[in-house]
Amino acid sequence: MARTGRKNPARRVLIWLVAIFAALTAVLGGGVIAGQASWAPKLALDLEGGTQMILAPKVEGTSEINEDQLNQAVAIIRQRVDGSGVAEAEISTQSGRNVVVSLPGTPSKETRALIQASADMNFRPVIAATDGAPVPPESRTKDANLPKPTAKPKDASDINWVTADVYKAFEALDCVNPAQDKQERSDPTKPLVTCEPATDVSPAIKYILGPVEVKGQDITSSSFGPVQGAQGSVTNDWAVNITFNESATKTFRAVTERLNQFYLASQSQGGNDPKAQFAIVLDDQVISAPRSLAVITDGRPQITGNFTEESAKALADQLRYGALPISFDIQSEEQISATLGGEQLRLGLLAGVIGLLLVVVYSLFQYRALGFVTIASLVVAGGLTYLAIAILGWTENYRLSLAGVAGLIVAIGQTADSFIVYFERIRDELREGKGLVSAVENGWKRAKRTVLASKAVNLLAALVLYFVAVGNVRGFAFTLGLTALADLLVVFMFTHPTLQLLARTKFFGEGHRFSGLDPERLGAVPLYRGAGRLRTPTEKPAVVRPRNTGAVAEAERRMTIAERRLAEKQGELSGTSNGSGTSAGSKEGK
Repeated sequence: MARTGRKNPARRVLIWLVAIFAALTAVLGGGVIAGQASWAPKLALDLEGGTQMILAPKVEGTSEINEDQLNQAVAIIRQRVDGSGVAEAEISTQSGRNVVVSLPGTPSKETRALIQASADMNFRPVIAATDGAPVPPESRTKDANLPKPTAKPKDASDINWVTADVYKAFEALDCVNPAQDKQERSDPTKPLVTCEPATDVSPAIKYILGPVEVKGQDITSSSFGPVQGAQGSVTNDWAVNITFNESATKTFRAVTERLNQFYLASQSQGGNDPKAQFAIVLDDQVISAPRSLAVITDGRPQITGNFTEESAKALADQLRYGALPISFDIQSEEQISATLGGEQLRLGLLAGVIGLLLVVVYSLFQYRALGFVTIASLVVAGGLTYLAIAILGWTENYRLSLAGVAGLIVAIGQTADSFIVYFERIRDELREGKGLVSAVENGWKRAKRTVLASKAVNLLAALVLYFVAVGNVRGFAFTLGLTALADLLVVFMFTHPTLQLLARTKFFGEGHRFSGLDPERLGAVPLYRGAGRLRTPTEKPAVVRPRNTGAVAEAERRMTIAERRLAEKQGELSGTSNGSGTSAGSKEGK
């Protein structure tokens, strides 16, 4: 059988697949060397255990909370946790009063702070600011020189808000080594002395802030992204975008008009007036204090500065999830053991191995040597999925739960389906009398549409499950979608190129009886019948008697009802009416 065509395109695709494997392995290996990642995937709460925190929510101004507010508190916590990635956290209510948050492993300082943070967010103008260190007692302002208000404050930025007591507190405040004691919540109608904690790029700062002018509840959305230049080009800087509701838009316009005057005046004098700043305060602590560089008329301010992608995302999350009038008191925090444990994981993996072995046995029985292509494809798909899960665990805090393991097991069958569709299309082409190289290419054209449609349905189902479900179901949906993508990658970049190469080998190309692609066993009718005769359109592969009983059974199985009736009339099936009549005649002759 002639074998034509170039091998280079198939080999190039396989080389690209090897490059993808190498790149993923290098990324994960780099994380392991840096001590930030692990070769093993992270496990969820049900398999590893973690930390349980019991939170007591309360609405501002009262210690009581009704059922609707409690449900809102659960939603807030769930949003905060899910906002940090698929962490497989469990969030529930307890006794109709408390919120129980169970997180896998040991949550990071940022995650714990995000959960524990009070939802009391507001915006206050800055009156004074300096470095966070306290003024030594001997250097503090004497009583005679302490500020004394001369008039009633005319706006929130007025210096007359600063009384002697306020200034004493300001000088004594230590933001470098802040006290750990929980302070009472401030009065939103009075000035506030507070800190902005130190970060990797800026030292601690202490402020005197004016009364609240805009509340956090007035934020309708917040996001982060790269800063765009004047010509629309993307820069390397990051920004946080805020959108206020209609009422806050008017208030914020008036505030920025006032603050911008301070900014312009300070620029003309070559200085930086802190009164041009507007502080974002969460739980009476400044999280950002940007300057007002322009009058914001549309209620859509943008905060820029020394942001990294991580710090911009953290501020956007605080603005999005902190703008609700519910705070949380931590009643207890303890380590908990795995809810299911290693035994369930072992049984789950055992179920996966059994399913994989059944697929292997079926593939070898049905497709003989061609079944090894299925096995190799499953191994490649498994390797890609494993690397992806390990990398996502490092970068996105994804954790594998027992539900996620179930998603991987389900994916074994779905992945095998793609190969079966492709193989059967190739066999159909061989039954039409085509050579294997041609059958592989034509079969791929037909199978590709079916595979894409099947995976599109899988991905759609996974997306719907992921966005409408919570907890472990999201983990199942995530792994289901991830394996569907890996399946597509393997079918296009491994299975098809591999068959293109195998089709040009002697074993497969000449249809060895153990190859799974033997035209004779498949009941094929060759195009050239010998002696100058070609196959006619009426000579269907299904109604021509093959030369062995195995092919007979295969041909009979694939016939339509009309083809069976036609074959019976033509006496082309084993045990047909003509054959029976001949047998009967022999008996009569006896």
